[in-house]
Amino acid sequence: MTGTGGAPPVIRVGDVRKSYGDVRAVDGVSFAVAQGEVFGLLGPNGAGKTTTVEMLEGLRAPDSGDLEVLGIDAARDPAALKERIGVTLQTAALYPKLTVVEILDLFRSFYRRSVSTEQLIGDLDLGERRKAQTRELSGGQRQRLSIALALVNDPEVVFLDEPTTGLDPAARRALWDLIIGLRNRGKTVLLTTHYLEEAEVLCDRLAIMDHGKVIAMGTVEELVSARFKTRTVRFDRIEGISDDVLAGLPGVESMKHDEGATLLYTADVAATIAALLAAADKLGVEPSNLGIRRPSLEDVFLDLTGRALRD
Repeated sequence: MTGTGGAPPVIRVGDVRKSYGDVRAVDGVSFAVAQGEVFGLLGPNGAGKTTTVEMLEGLRAPDSGDLEVLGIDAARDPAALKERIGVTLQTAALYPKLTVVEILDLFRSFYRRSVSTEQLIGDLDLGERRKAQTRELSGGQRQRLSIALALVNDPEVVFLDEPTTGLDPAARRALWDLIIGLRNRGKTVLLTTHYLEEAEVLCDRLAIMDHGKVIAMGTVEELVSARFKTRTVRFDRIEGISDDVLAGLPGVESMKHDEGATLLYTADVAATIAALLAAADKLGVEPSNLGIRRPSLEDVFLDLTGRALRD
């Protein structure tokens, strides 16, 4: 596997496996990440995303398979990685009584090479909280500080494990801007997430994981276009219209149920909706929450697994 332009990949994962007892947390995962790419691991909690990342960071040893970061064997020589990578964890434990400046200075002292505290505070928009103790920070501020700590050594590769979980929409979007900024500076980012919109906005490419396996990989456009040449007509389930009738409507190529909604994948939106309205009218009802949209990552995941990926 090679990266962009034939260059060796910055991250290489080859047939990696990791079990805990009878549970196969990671079951034959393979992918490669190019320099300067934001690569996403997308999937529900328990899919194996975090275990995969922790093995790449040298925090866990694989049962089998190959793990390379920056040409270094992550399983055999994790110490060689520490100076060159940055890591944020799902639940970062920060020293509660240290101020923002103090904790940044402390972490900078761990490395031979580091970014100035003032630059980190500016880049992460923490100026107004520079003298605040970490226990006084909001969730979004703590997440920004965690990313600042991951960047103190000016890493070549940054691992972000569910960086926006638990944040409100405004804080989440602020962190998206930070991640886009990392990419613009040429950093390679490996991001895990279970937010579909986050993956669509941030990732140059992504791998969809479920039950420890990669079940699809590519750009968002590649993943969608490989499975759908259609549009989606979505509406609340209508009692009295059978699945056979819905699947037989003009233009409909396939259909699925998503909790209380019905999704019709159609190559002829106008004909499908006209026939749907006629069928509903015979029952004296109208389809509720009727809408039309282009297929998305949500449809891809639903098509692959038979269930939706919920935030």
